Amino acid sequence: MIIGILNSGGDCPGINAVIEGFVSAAYSRGWRVIGFHDGFEGLLPVAGGRRYEILTPIKTHKIRSRGGTILGTTNTGNFIVRYNKFGRPSIDKDVMAKAKKTITALGLQALVVIGGDGSAKTARLLSNEGLPVITIPKTINNDLCVASDFTFGFQSAVGVVCDSIDRIRTTANSHQRMMVIEVMGDNSGWIALYSGISTAADVVLVPEIDFDIEKVVRCIKARKNSGQREIIVVVAEGARLNGTPVTIRNKDNGDERLGGIGNRLSRELQERTGIETRYCVLGHTQRGGSPCAFDRILGLRFGVEAVNLIEQKKFGSSLVLEGLNVGSVSIEESVKMPRLVQQDSQIVRTARDLGIIFGDREPDDLTSAKPTPARTGKKKS
Repeated sequence: MIIGILNSGGDCPGINAVIEGFVSAAYSRGWRVIGFHDGFEGLLPVAGGRRYEILTPIKTHKIRSRGGTILGTTNTGNFIVRYNKFGRPSIDKDVMAKAKKTITALGLQALVVIGGDGSAKTARLLSNEGLPVITIPKTINNDLCVASDFTFGFQSAVGVVCDSIDRIRTTANSHQRMMVIEVMGDNSGWIALYSGISTAADVVLVPEIDFDIEKVVRCIKARKNSGQREIIVVVAEGARLNGTPVTIRNKDNGDERLGGIGNRLSRELQERTGIETRYCVLGHTQRGGSPCAFDRILGLRFGVEAVNLIEQKKFGSSLVLEGLNVGSVSIEESVKMPRLVQQDSQIVRTARDLGIIFGDREPDDLTSAKPTPARTGKKKS
């Protein structure tokens, strides 16, 4: 068999692990693998060259530890999904025809697409055209598919955030400051929630739980009055300040994206509490660098299982992690409903019991203040 693989959208730790696992499993069956460069754009012909390469176990050996992707990627280009007045998605007919021609000319019998929500929707349209497609969910946000417990890249991003907050805490403690850390996540709060719990943050603000700034202020004041030197606030980029998401406008094209809530929130909190406050936007550091062990293993497993699905001719499927096992659902199901933080979930209840404030409830004696650590030393006789 001749099979292809590409990754589209934003990069994240673990993509190379998927590629390595995929190539290794394919060659163990005597198959050939073609890797397409720069996402779906690799399916389109270019003057004087090609945008793909033959991938072999020698080329992909031990790339599991490398961040980014050896194939390159893009979140722009010709494969933009547009919707008509009835809400039906489509891709430009000429672009689709050229992609089909490439797939036919190369004799591809299957195409694996590693990507996020947008990439999965494009892959679904290719699948609807009768092309043999399988998708692998990829995002640090962990929000792609409600059927999947985790996506690779998430644990690596949380590790980066935790390391950063641990470092920020030491300087915050030294100066008795409040620090506001803005993290990625789009419209989900998984990165903020997991990193907030891991680093004993005082406040965690996520898009799924509306917060009242006055309740957050009262909590922070109570913590300071209890003798706590530093205050750590973790906020997801999609959290709504005064009920509205905070966005940044691109001066070149006028597009808006989530971001800037860390700056806005730090100014409001300093004004309302009187505590010297700084903010830090961790940004793309969360997507860069080597994947953690969990993401390396999950990526390798996804790559191998994609080959198994091809062998079973289960096209139109998307891989998911269900508990400890890798399974699959239809591509349609994978993009149907995002996986978001639920207010009544066990992980949120755990955070509340640990004293983390989400800003949606009035602080009381149990949650408004953490106990001040007792000083140690020998008593005088």
